[in-house]
Amino acid sequence: MKQHELSWKITQEDKNKNIKMFLQEQGISRRALSAIKFTGGYIRVNGVEESVRYPLQEYDILELLFPPEQENERLVKEPIPLSIIYEDADLLIVNKPAGINTIPSRHHPAGSLANGVAFYYGQIGLASAVHIVTRLDRDTSGLVLIAKHRHAHHLLSLMQKRKEIERFYVAFAEGVLQQSNGKIDEPIGRKPDSIIEREVRNDGQSAVTRYKVIQTTASFSQLWLALETGRTHQIRVHMAYIGHPLLGDDLYGGKRNLIHRQALHCQQITFTHPISQKNLSFQAAMPEDMRILLNSEQD
Repeated sequence: MKQHELSWKITQEDKNKNIKMFLQEQGISRRALSAIKFTGGYIRVNGVEESVRYPLQEYDILELLFPPEQENERLVKEPIPLSIIYEDADLLIVNKPAGINTIPSRHHPAGSLANGVAFYYGQIGLASAVHIVTRLDRDTSGLVLIAKHRHAHHLLSLMQKRKEIERFYVAFAEGVLQQSNGKIDEPIGRKPDSIIEREVRNDGQSAVTRYKVIQTTASFSQLWLALETGRTHQIRVHMAYIGHPLLGDDLYGGKRNLIHRQALHCQQITFTHPISQKNLSFQAAMPEDMRILLNSEQD
C-alpha cells in the first residue's frame, strides 16, 4: 500500500536548522512527527535515518515518509461511482450528486461519498483514511475537497480557519430579491426542539453569506453565493431568514413543486495547494435537475 512521502533539498537559508525546526516550518505537526517515530515512517538525510535533532546542511536531501494510516473499520467500502474533477498525490476533488451524504450518518450508515472514496483508495492502493475537508448536505450537489493523507488534511484545516479556501454556490431562491447583491450577517444555531434544523438566533455562531442575483424569472431568482463562514445549513437558513427560501427546501419553507430537493450546488472552489503552493480553481456545471428547471422558465 502506498504511503505518503515528502522531500526537500536544503538551501543556504535553512542551513544549521535542526530537522524538527525545519519540519515545523513546513507545517508538519508534532502529532505527525510522533506518528512517524512510533508507527512506521522515517526521516532520512541523504538516505540515512536521522533524529529530529540533526543539524541540516546546505544541499542535504531530507526525506520524510508518513506511516500508513488506520482505516476506519466502520466505514464500509462501496463501489460508488465518483465524478473526479481533480486528483494528485495530496488532494481529491469530487463532484457530489444530490441525494447522497458526504459522510455516513446514523440513519444512512452506507451509500455516502466517503464510502465510495474508501473503496477507490483500496483500488489504487492508497494507505489512508478518508479526510473530508469540505462537506455538503445530503441534497446539495457540487464540489467536495478531500485530503488524501493526514498532513494535507492538517494544512487544509488551518487554511479553512484562515478563510483561505473559497467556495462559491449557485442556487435558486423563491421570489425576487429587492437588492441585486448583498451580505447576510446573522448568527446561526441549532433549533432547541430539533437535532437537524438550524435558525438565526442571537446566541448562535457568527455566519456571513454574500450573494449576487444572476437573473430572475417569474418563479425564482438565480443566485451566486459565497460563504465567509461554514455553518451547518448556512445558505439555506440565511435565505429563509430574508424571506427567500431555496426552491425545494421544505425543511426551511421552500416549495417542492418545481424541484424535489434544495436547489443548491457548490459550483466553484478556489484555494492555494497546501504542498505545491500553486493557485487552483475548479468548477462543476449545474446538475441536470437545476438546468432543466432554469431552461423551463426561460422557454
